[in-house]
Amino acid sequence: MEIYSTIVRFFQEGGFWMFPIALVAAVGLAVALERYVFLSRSAFTNRKYWEEVMPVLQGGQYQKAFSATSKSDIAIAKILNYGLARIKGARRREDIETAMEEGLMEMIPRLERRTHYLSALANIATLLGLLGTIIGLIQAFTAVANANPAEKAELLSSSISVAMNTTAFGLMVAIPLLLISSVLQSKTTQIVDSLEMASVKFLNIVTDRAREGSAA
Repeated sequence: MEIYSTIVRFFQEGGFWMFPIALVAAVGLAVALERYVFLSRSAFTNRKYWEEVMPVLQGGQYQKAFSATSKSDIAIAKILNYGLARIKGARRREDIETAMEEGLMEMIPRLERRTHYLSALANIATLLGLLGTIIGLIQAFTAVANANPAEKAELLSSSISVAMNTTAFGLMVAIPLLLISSVLQSKTTQIVDSLEMASVKFLNIVTDRAREGSAA
């Protein structure tokens, strides 16, 4: 209960600028939660779909794989669909690779969407904290100028202490948002790397079967 009272008092003493910083924190938390759930689900569904379609590709059933990937919105399915669509008309491995790169470039923005907002919100929280502190200091010095000389030192120290609350709160919001942003960017990079690896494995399967067909 004492901790709760301390937090409430800290928030109240910070003044008006604590509310915009709290709003930034709420928006940042919402974005972070949505992105984490989306990326976690994307990583799981991509891995599961690849395990399901792998035997079909290894069996050379490209038409069946193409039909399956055409009906799916999963990132790995979209990328494979680009490659499968080019198999018949492709003369070189590079033709299929280029088509799959096009699919990957289409998927990456979906994975990176809104993550960059977190670093921007962290900067906004920091700047709002500094702005609140500066405005608080201006008000403090204005009040001290008209105060009793005997009370000036005590009034000034208490006013500065209150004004610094906004900077502290801004940093308390900004630091976690930056950490979460780094975690999400790392998670996004891992997913993109896994998609690229799956693309290479698919190309190797197609190339090996083409060589076996030529040898036969």
